Amino acid sequence: MSKDSTDLHLAESDIDMSVWAGREDPEPDSLRWHQVITPVKQSSPPGAALLGFASDAGVARNQGRVGAAEGPRALRKALAPLAWHRNAPVFDAGDVSCHGNDDLEAAQQRLAERVAALLSASHLPLILGGGHEVAFGSWSGLARHFGAQGEACPRIGIVNLDAHFDLRDPSHVRSSGTPFAQIAAECDRRGWPFRYACLGVSRASNTRALFTRARELNVLVREDHEIDALRLDAIVRDLQRFMARCDHLYLSIDLDVLPAAEAPGVSAPAARGVPLALIEPLLEAVRDSGKLRLADIAELNPSFDIDGHTAKAAARLIHRLTLDT
Repeated sequence: MSKDSTDLHLAESDIDMSVWAGREDPEPDSLRWHQVITPVKQSSPPGAALLGFASDAGVARNQGRVGAAEGPRALRKALAPLAWHRNAPVFDAGDVSCHGNDDLEAAQQRLAERVAALLSASHLPLILGGGHEVAFGSWSGLARHFGAQGEACPRIGIVNLDAHFDLRDPSHVRSSGTPFAQIAAECDRRGWPFRYACLGVSRASNTRALFTRARELNVLVREDHEIDALRLDAIVRDLQRFMARCDHLYLSIDLDVLPAAEAPGVSAPAARGVPLALIEPLLEAVRDSGKLRLADIAELNPSFDIDGHTAKAAARLIHRLTLDT
């Protein structure tokens, strides 16, 4: 049995399904997520697989508001009562937990192993964060999978819906603010192209050095104030052109891309942000590309959520992402 298969098998023993509960309607064809989702097994057919990353170590290192380690459970609870409109199956693959700030790198490695195992079983991994340090673990799992498949130079496009570039220099400290710089460095080491689109960036929240770094890396950038109803179609076309140059896509959603009124429960609430109604078409363009291999959603912090607004927004994004097309 391969290492990846072993990791998937071991995941079966630590999956807590008690959170998947809710109302059951008597009418036919009235299923909800909690009635359909099952624990992932070695024999499970291909489907979407939810894997939690219970970590806010990167947020703590980044001097942000901690609490995102509780995000995966809150997101599952918000997903549980949603109506089921999918044909393909969905599975719960348990959690990878980070035990303290010093465990971050090891936790990211454990996440990478689980992601690679799910990919090798032909699942679509959907990672529930957790701080945005999840991104380096997610991408590392994708890279591990392609390495095992013998793909020498995969063209992986990263689409990050985020108020922040997360391109800070990791040589000082690796945190929730460094994952895409770490990925760029790893791509350079492997001789792989680094293709990165960051949509929803706040100029007020990113230094000039970060904008310079983004230009040096040829990042596709669209700032929060650029994403409005009048320009949305043009931005979707820009995104489609970006995706056309990629063979595989990794979608990362940092909930702080949303306005604080829609997502108060994050590490760094946005003064402006991009409304959910404008984020969804960008997500759907990635979903409908046929190239999506992996997605994660980061920075849900239940400690600061108000009436579950942020968890509900995150659940809706996953719901849209998993609709059959």
